Amino acid sequence: MKIINQNSSICFVITLLVFSRIIPHPPNFTPIISIAILGGILFHSFTLTIIVFLSSMFISDLIIGLYPGMIFTYIALILIGTIYYFIFNKITYKNLIFHSLCGSFIFYLITNFFVWTNSDLYEKTIDGLIKCYLLAIPFFSNTLLSTIFFSFLTFACVDRIKNYFYKTEKNIV
Repeated sequence: MKIINQNSSICFVITLLVFSRIIPHPPNFTPIISIAILGGILFHSFTLTIIVFLSSMFISDLIIGLYPGMIFTYIALILIGTIYYFIFNKITYKNLIFHSLCGSFIFYLITNFFVWTNSDLYEKTIDGLIKCYLLAIPFFSNTLLSTIFFSFLTFACVDRIKNYFYKTEKNIV
């Protein structure tokens, strides 16, 4: 029964993540980075964490449309998921904004670096790289706001669920 509930929960999260990317929303305002940050808390498995956000990204990319350089978006998310699963796995309400900022900043640095290196939009100079990062700031603000919002929302939901089951178990014993 526990495996069925876990599989149902995973399918539910993937479905939510897919819908979060295909419904109309401001650019870069999705919960994907927050799931990469909180995957260890949600799934207690590194492999499962990676599978959940990569499958949700891939399914939604198939619906939205594949795009050049999407592999770099995936690489950034895998790096964030890895860092937060193995290094910064002690997340609390107090440090959640810091972790949201770090995860968003990692995503911003990696994805925009690859935009600079793999497109003809910018000169391949330091000035071109700086221009690429500067022009991406509006997208970064949406990424940061969504990561903070969805991280707190997800963390609060997990906290409430854990408290509910803790109280339920305590009343049974």
